[in-house]
Amino acid sequence: MELRHLQHFVAVAEDRHFTRAAERLMVSQSGLSASIRALERELRAPLFVRSTRRVTLTEAGRALLAEAERVLAHVRAAHEAVAAVQGVLRGTLSLGTEQCVAGVHVAGLLAAFRRRHPDVEIRLRQEGGLALAEDVAAGRLDLAFAYRTRADSDQLRSVPLAAEPMTLLCHPGHPLAATGPVLALPDLAGEVFVDFHPGWGPRRATDAAFAAAGVPRAVSLEVNDVHSLLDLVEENLGVAAVPRHFRHKRDSLHAIPLTDTGEEVYETVALLPPPQATSPAARALMTLLEREPAR
Repeated sequence: MELRHLQHFVAVAEDRHFTRAAERLMVSQSGLSASIRALERELRAPLFVRSTRRVTLTEAGRALLAEAERVLAHVRAAHEAVAAVQGVLRGTLSLGTEQCVAGVHVAGLLAAFRRRHPDVEIRLRQEGGLALAEDVAAGRLDLAFAYRTRADSDQLRSVPLAAEPMTLLCHPGHPLAATGPVLALPDLAGEVFVDFHPGWGPRRATDAAFAAAGVPRAVSLEVNDVHSLLDLVEENLGVAAVPRHFRHKRDSLHAIPLTDTGEEVYETVALLPPPQATSPAARALMTLLEREPAR
């Protein structure tokens, strides 16, 4: 099995199309097809179901994809490690992040990283924490900044960044705005909530807190970005339970601390592969994060 066969296979799996994958790899379509057929012969299993419009992975293909991505990530890390020993950091830093994570100013951190390591290509993707954790574990991302999603595993470890309590945001004219300096979760029973989709870390943390308190919660308005959430609350279409630092993003909203939720409901972390699989670029970024305070 050759590395180029795995590279070709992963490209087709990502694009779900032989022509697009061949163009991206800058190889002929016939050569790409021959590479995939050679891999299928060696593995004695079809990897794709081909049609005139697209290709899809077979069960064998799905099993191979996760392992192929890990192998290619290790190979890339090996090349970058040798370059780092020679005193030059090269290659690619593939970073994922959730929105508005506490404990890190992503744009400022990447700007500082680029000044120090101009030969490293930076790739950034914003996504929910569940998807980011899967991509770091599979080797598709070098690291990610996210709200804690699950316990560490053989393919994933977490480095704590910050922890925040829950805060309720509501319109100043909402009845809850006049109830007192703090609220408990049972006080929110029956309210209409604005929240993120379940793939985002803050949503899962909020769901878990309400479930633990035995308080039912109706999320009628689901969004994928912070500003849409704040807009809906500002129009008095619902209330939102969010990490405390969100209250600084819209001065027009009323913020009320929530009690009996624990002091670390929202924990943000850096998600990384095990130390031996962490790329030099990811290690350099984490070292820089320790020196550069969040803004």
